[in-house]
Amino acid sequence: MDQWLTHHFPMDLWRLAPLRRQVLLPLFTGKVAAGFPSPADDYIEKTLDLNELLVKKPAATFFARAQGESMLGAGIHPNDILVVDRSIDPMPGHIVICALNGELTVKRLAKDGERWQLKAENPAYPDLVIHDDLELVIWGVVTNVIHPL
Repeated sequence: MDQWLTHHFPMDLWRLAPLRRQVLLPLFTGKVAAGFPSPADDYIEKTLDLNELLVKKPAATFFARAQGESMLGAGIHPNDILVVDRSIDPMPGHIVICALNGELTVKRLAKDGERWQLKAENPAYPDLVIHDDLELVIWGVVTNVIHPL
């Protein structure tokens, strides 16, 4: 199975490449009001490195692009970039990237009694009950979603 995955989805293309230099962007100390506006602060508290914010373990992290609408309820839209950490042990409630019978999918991992499921976050899509006849490999846990507006 690993040879199939590597052949069809070379992990080197998805892993984070080591940065030759950091790109630090300004982080303002004040928060942006989502309700009533507040006066803006005229100074910057520090800089922010998005790699530091989004990637905890670079050697175990890769990006994947979302496709379809089964995870809209979790805030994952078509063409969003998913940040996936392979070092996190998948637990019920985690959103995971997995190969299910050779097809990649993103779903929420759930356990109902002794029965494991991959749950969609859109009522138009069915949940998938995991059973012995399915070939399932969990690639990693989604830790962040990069969503354009």
